[in-house]
Amino acid sequence: MVDNSEKLIVYGAKWCPDARRSRNFLDSNNIEYVWFDVDEDPSNKEFVIRTNGRFVIPTLIFSDGTVLTEPTDKELADKLGL
Repeated sequence: MVDNSEKLIVYGAKWCPDARRSRNFLDSNNIEYVWFDVDEDPSNKEFVIRTNGRFVIPTLIFSDGTVLTEPTDKELADKLGL
């Protein structure tokens, strides 16, 4: 398992194809993350809007403070050192 994922947080929604793709990528690479569904708690959606200036998912927050929005699999792989 890659240890670069400590405290990786993912904000998204089950209906979002980009969020599903990012989660599938993380799962297939055994990257641990904490999932926050924007539909289950309005404060999650508000956080995404505050973070990005608009509503865009998935929004991934890394332990170093880096934020990626709608990342490609390549962008995720590069960030995680895969």
